[in-house]
Amino acid sequence: MVVAGGCFWGIQAVFQHVKGVGNATSGYSGGAAKTAEYELVSTGETGHAESVKITYDASQITYGQLLRMFFSVAHDPTQLNRQGPDSGTQYRSVIFYSSDEQKRIPEAYIVQLDKARVFPRAIVTQVVPLKAFYPAETYHQNYAANHPNNPYIVFNDAPKVAHLHQQFPELYTGK
Repeated sequence: MVVAGGCFWGIQAVFQHVKGVGNATSGYSGGAAKTAEYELVSTGETGHAESVKITYDASQITYGQLLRMFFSVAHDPTQLNRQGPDSGTQYRSVIFYSSDEQKRIPEAYIVQLDKARVFPRAIVTQVVPLKAFYPAETYHQNYAANHPNNPYIVFNDAPKVAHLHQQFPELYTGK
């Protein structure tokens, strides 16, 4: 599963605390291999979104549960090309799919959430084919865990992990 929703540090931090998730890797999706580096992606002109690749054990957690977390605690799916203090297409909300099921489920879920008016504004999350995932530079991996006192992490990402713990206590792990 590959998702994007703002700075990859926060998305990675959330999913690293979910039971059944084996790995959450920060990276880039949506653009070409030759532009998959932070300095270029930061321009907003590469087509890439800061993304996270999530590998998980389907016997412990479902794709649907991961989607619920993505929409409810990992980011705000109603913000177009921005999350918190970050703006630009590289921070857009995206679910990248690699199968018909990975396309159908989030599309139906978005319709359901919009119809129920769960959010005050319409969901802008894109559901697009995964062409490739390029891992980010080493210094971006596990950034929130390695820099817990960084003001960006304290104000933007630590609250997401706290919300995960509050909303999904049975699926939260303090690892």
